[in-house]
Amino acid sequence: MFRVFKTKEPKHLTYDKATQKPVIRCSICTGEQVAGFKDLHTGKFSDIMLIRNEKDLKEFKDMYGITEIGKEF
Repeated sequence: MFRVFKTKEPKHLTYDKATQKPVIRCSICTGEQVAGFKDLHTGKFSDIMLIRNEKDLKEFKDMYGITEIGKEF
């Protein structure tokens, strides 16, 4: 398949483990899942990427070095 854009090696990004936790936010109505980080003090959610399948979830975990992640509805 011909690709217009080059694919890059995933970078290992970081997040503040003291103030943020990784979360998958799930919609009850549509089933849409978004991975991101929730601020432990304010409860604010910062979305990072849409999760469509297991491959996307693995990519998100690999980008940030996450082993386990919680879900919120």
